[in-house]
Amino acid sequence: MIVDAEKKLSAASSALIIDKPFLGALVLRMPVIAADPAWCKTMATDAKSIYYNPEYIQALSFDETLFAIAHEALHCALLHFARRQHRIKHRWDLSCDLAINPILIKDGLKPPPGAIYLDVYDNMTAEEIYPMMDDMQDMETHDDHLYDDEDNSPDDKPSDLSSSGKTQEQESQGSQSNNEAELDPNKGGAPQPKPLTNQEKQDLAVQWQQRMAGAAQQALQAGKLSGEMARLVDHLLQPQLPWRQILAKYMSASARDDYNYTRPSKREGDAILPSLRSKQVDMLVVLDTSGSISQSEMESFLSEVDAIKGQVRARVTLHACDNKLDKLGPWEYEYWDEFKMPESISGGGGTSFEPIFEWLERQGRQPDLLVYFTDAEGKFSQIEPNYPVIWLVKGKAKVPWGQRIQLN
Repeated sequence: MIVDAEKKLSAASSALIIDKPFLGALVLRMPVIAADPAWCKTMATDAKSIYYNPEYIQALSFDETLFAIAHEALHCALLHFARRQHRIKHRWDLSCDLAINPILIKDGLKPPPGAIYLDVYDNMTAEEIYPMMDDMQDMETHDDHLYDDEDNSPDDKPSDLSSSGKTQEQESQGSQSNNEAELDPNKGGAPQPKPLTNQEKQDLAVQWQQRMAGAAQQALQAGKLSGEMARLVDHLLQPQLPWRQILAKYMSASARDDYNYTRPSKREGDAILPSLRSKQVDMLVVLDTSGSISQSEMESFLSEVDAIKGQVRARVTLHACDNKLDKLGPWEYEYWDEFKMPESISGGGGTSFEPIFEWLERQGRQPDLLVYFTDAEGKFSQIEPNYPVIWLVKGKAKVPWGQRIQLN
């Protein structure tokens, strides 16, 4: 059975190289190893190799086998093993599968039984899906992700990748030799590999970025890189900034610190020295209290703003709104005050973004920056204001104007 499954997987890899060279090039970077069925019920990856249960592979159609091996390779190319951070493993694993499977389906591959797919998560990353997984904890992935354990804190032993002293080509050849040994039908399946160390994750992340760039180049030369895959590669090869860092950048840009080199009066002497002229930043923060944003998420967001506002000396006005403004608001904070949730805040109705902009217009006020924390599911004003607006969005809804920052 192992030999038959091996032949099937080899044929599937060859088919991917011909028809979908981007995915095929990724798969060829990984040894494909028959695993002990006691731990591997379907397929698995540790970001180094692909493991499979021969009986499972035999039960799949050829088209489903293409999907199964491409799925494992794409987990590695998307660096899912290095992006989990503080997140709960099971929930993160589900988010990764829900991010990968729509990509493969849109690329024309047929998912095997048990592969989870929800079209609401199309075009979303695992980080964007993760906060939306509250009601789906009973779901299961169709494969095993072996690159880390539950607490995500394996012993940080020296990486095999960095300490081996071998070139990447030598390592690849060695892996292929090991693969042939593992596939010997007289030796049984491979044991479950250990989770990656932190150093291994870092080394593999660099390797997989290089592999993905090389695979994309090969596919482009063959004229077989789909638009979906091209956009995916472009996005992943760009430097990724967390929303906190992007927000800090916008707040800093709104700070009014500048130097003045105006010639002084004669009584002050002949020297022309720069003087720092500052103006306090006027910032408005609005919370969507329609029920889509949890209390803990609001508190986390406010703590981030609190950490930044002192650095840029921002005077912050906080308001809350569902389909109408909170009667107890607004709340005012100087840059030396702690920026935190009010003791009482109302909400739970529908969502409209118009009241806050109408309120500002009635006051004749134009803040230096308005930040709206929301799921963006509501009624927008038809007229874009002439001051900067940032929408910090939980979910996948779009905004008609302003700068949208995805909450990850």
